[in-house]
Amino acid sequence: MTITDWIGSTAATLTTTAFMPQAWKVWRTRHTADISLGMYILFTTGVALWLAYGILLESWPIIIANSVTLLLAGAVLVMKIKFG
Repeated sequence: MTITDWIGSTAATLTTTAFMPQAWKVWRTRHTADISLGMYILFTTGVALWLAYGILLESWPIIIANSVTLLLAGAVLVMKIKFG
């Protein structure tokens, strides 16, 4: 593993892991009133584009991290729409 791969993998792990408490809290409480719908639409779209970018580059740290984050962000977005 190169230093570039290590930095990318570490960054991907930290940013994806940092998102998990928010997704878990929304799942547990079903409370989304304080979450901006516009922000989550933009964020989820951005993560989907990062995933596409990673796929085009064949960069596994980008692909794995953004796949997981897209699932989490997508779940929060769906719950925001459902629970308002």
